[in-house]
Amino acid sequence: MTFVPESSDAAGAKGPAEGSTPSLDDLAAGLRAVTRTGAPCPTVSSRRPKLDVDAAYRIQMINAEHRVRAGAHIAGYKIGLTSRAMQQQMGIREPDSGVIHDDTLAQTGSQLRADAYLAPRIETELAFILGRDLAGPADLRTVRAAISEYCLAYEILDTSYGTWNITLVDSVSDNAACAGVIIGPRLPFGPDTDPRTELITVHADGRFVAAGSGRDILGDPVLALHWLTRRRPQVRLRAGDIVLAGSVHASLPLTPGRYHATSSHLPAVQLQVI
Repeated sequence: MTFVPESSDAAGAKGPAEGSTPSLDDLAAGLRAVTRTGAPCPTVSSRRPKLDVDAAYRIQMINAEHRVRAGAHIAGYKIGLTSRAMQQQMGIREPDSGVIHDDTLAQTGSQLRADAYLAPRIETELAFILGRDLAGPADLRTVRAAISEYCLAYEILDTSYGTWNITLVDSVSDNAACAGVIIGPRLPFGPDTDPRTELITVHADGRFVAAGSGRDILGDPVLALHWLTRRRPQVRLRAGDIVLAGSVHASLPLTPGRYHATSSHLPAVQLQVI
């Protein structure tokens, strides 16, 4: 996560009384405090062991709304844990989703600092740009028709807990670990576009580090967006939103260097990490 000033209402939030069960607002405030202090917080699952995933999404939205009140705008959504490689790496067997804010969105060729995060990792993904609003739950044909463009993207992952030994509840509460998105040049997405056929290769400082294909994302990356409309029908998907479908490979530690990803049809996406 990037360290940014916290809004005044979050900074003044009070924690639960000692020995009491923290509320969803308490848990959300603990996550927000990490951006102010730079110090990791306890996992949500350790503070509320019986918390379910739906409650974790409510924590996520409490903090998303705080960011919007502080001046950020919602630019789209990320869908994570959609490939077998990522599910195996995290030990989590179902997808999750998080919010992309405009202050974490950048274009290909951007530069960022690795030390601005607690435990950063990087993934290479396919991203869809919506050409029309999309209400959920939606059928697959409607979902596909709503996509106007697609591109390669990097997602920067980070954890407010300072560890990746986390549960699905911890991930969801922490905005599905979405700390940044780097978007590559876009191409039109038409009726004959088949994102399953994208063969993606990733290099760091000229050295091969990962590869995958569109088929690695639920068998078809469009199914990730379809999943979002059905699992989170309350999410308001708007024309212009960017939706990350998930990584085609297991995440990699984000270390200084030049990252360069290419695919069969899409323009390359690049990132410089210092």
